[in-house]
Amino acid sequence: MERIVYVNGDYVPEVDAKVSVFDRGFLMADGVYEVTSVLDGKLIDFDGHAKRLVRSLRELEMKAPCSEADLLKIHRELVKRNAVTEGLVYLQVTRGVADRDFAYPKDARSTLVMFTQTKTLIDNPVAKTGIKVISIDDIRWGRRDIKTVQLLYPSMGKMMAKAAGADDAWMVEDGKVTEGTSNNAYIVKNGKIVTRHLSNEILHGITRAAVLRVAKEAGIAFEERAFTIEEAKAADEAFFTSASAFVMPVVEIDKTPVGAGVPGPVTLRLREVYLEEARKAAV
Repeated sequence: MERIVYVNGDYVPEVDAKVSVFDRGFLMADGVYEVTSVLDGKLIDFDGHAKRLVRSLRELEMKAPCSEADLLKIHRELVKRNAVTEGLVYLQVTRGVADRDFAYPKDARSTLVMFTQTKTLIDNPVAKTGIKVISIDDIRWGRRDIKTVQLLYPSMGKMMAKAAGADDAWMVEDGKVTEGTSNNAYIVKNGKIVTRHLSNEILHGITRAAVLRVAKEAGIAFEERAFTIEEAKAADEAFFTSASAFVMPVVEIDKTPVGAGVPGPVTLRLREVYLEEARKAAV
């Protein structure tokens, strides 16, 4: 079945999905995005993703392409048309089409593009074995709280990790871990979760918020503060969260095993509880 893509109000075959070469998303990375997971044909944490999208658009003085209600309808229609039972819906909003200029136009019409990807998320084999990460310098811009399409350095970080025989990279600034290339980072010490506090320095992860909520409900203590790579290496467990990986164990950092070098009990429990709650609340 040919994949159907949404482009500015139309559902079209992916081969016919096109935007202008003058779109500022293409020319200036002047755009934001969201990724919502699909389990059992339903959307996970949609409300959180929709609200973060509004915030990102507001921070960039960008117009919303449609209402949240319409956005939900489009998500559901794409899932239906592409028969997705497990996978992702990718959404991207750019400022729109305008002749190339650093100063952005105030009256441009937003571009909205969405597509689905069918992927195995629940039975991802690395969730059982854990992943390896390396540390790299965080040299991104200062507004990481805005989910922009400026993803070149995170992409380079992924490739640096692969070249080092690892799976991902955790970025470090002023001696402290900020986040992963596409995820929020955590350690566990003496049963307590530690993850960096919210600020402009990290993305305000939707899965992060949900995982901390279920941790609190499950009686698992957590602390929001910055931690060093050395702390992470000496931790009992480590993991990351993201919309598509949920709760992913980290078993090695810079070639040093974390704890016993296998996914830990707190991490595995969090993944199980989060997925159970997320499926119940899915729309």
